[in-house]
Amino acid sequence: MKIEAAVLRGAGDPYVIEPVELASPGHGQVLVRIAGAGFCHTDLLPRTPGFMAQPPVITGHEGSGTVEEVGPGVTGIAPGAHVVLSFDSCGACRNCLGAHPAYCEHFYRLNLTGSGLDGADPVTDRHGHPVAARWFGQSSFATHVLATARNVVEVDKDLPLELLGPLGCAVQTGAGSVLLALRAGAGSSIVVFGAGGVGLSAVMAARVAGATTIVAVDLHESRLSLARELGATATVHGGDDDIVERLRGLTRGGAQYALDTTGVPEVISTAVDALRPTGTVGLVGAPSRPLTLHPAALAQGKNVKGILEGDAVPQLFIPQLLELWREGRFPFDRLVRTYPLSAINDAERDAVAGTTVKPVLLPGG
Repeated sequence: MKIEAAVLRGAGDPYVIEPVELASPGHGQVLVRIAGAGFCHTDLLPRTPGFMAQPPVITGHEGSGTVEEVGPGVTGIAPGAHVVLSFDSCGACRNCLGAHPAYCEHFYRLNLTGSGLDGADPVTDRHGHPVAARWFGQSSFATHVLATARNVVEVDKDLPLELLGPLGCAVQTGAGSVLLALRAGAGSSIVVFGAGGVGLSAVMAARVAGATTIVAVDLHESRLSLARELGATATVHGGDDDIVERLRGLTRGGAQYALDTTGVPEVISTAVDALRPTGTVGLVGAPSRPLTLHPAALAQGKNVKGILEGDAVPQLFIPQLLELWREGRFPFDRLVRTYPLSAINDAERDAVAGTTVKPVLLPGG
């Protein structure tokens, strides 16, 4: 079928809205008409020279929409269903069977190559040339996508469908890191480095968990202000010279938990130094450079834990977050600013600059 998509043709090029041809759903696949798609910093990775997914590619991995058709072998999902699209997984490896699909043995090939396991591209351009369109099993910067039954999560039809896409990655990652991976509990203390979509979702989740000390660190005062509104008990500017001492003071000797969303080695080192003995820092930011820690950095039982997608099972966790939203306890929609899909380059600019926390692109906008 003919669809429109935002195609990235070169690492340094702007996205271009193009007519492309999308294949019919194959075995285990569903055709989804996109209502909205969040822009995430992970969508910048194909701009990196040598990255496993390279242009021409359709990115986007926080889609939401309506199922229009299902392929052979799909059960439990019918046309007309409202769905959130999350990451893809094989469903058969030990980690998938053990309820840790984010650590699927094939995660990188399924999600970060742009072409999935078989390397087949379901999209061709007007000249008949293939365009990578399996980014996180969806490539949702388009009017329609092919997803797999495993990476769709059915949601209630009375929800604001166009706003739900970020639940599939950024929101799930931040909230899941706190609630599932780190298991922060009542009375605990946590420092969140980076108050973007992931970090602010972590702040909201920490409040849900009953943490009594929640500190947000960022370079943007507007984001720190929003963090305070969403549950942070204190905020610290990331450029402060005495940041470790300030964090230790705010957490009464060191945080029980910290979460880094930046991937910046110096920030991660600060997070480790700000922990109390036996504290744990979770890493969700894409690393920018190698991380080197002092030999004594992990003394006193300190821990560093890598986290993907909040270690969540999307079909279980996303409905839980939506129930919290209905109760007014997890207002993720406050992070969102919408743009028409045609303004994707503006959305990318604003996301990189930090002026918009979570851009959401509307194909019909």
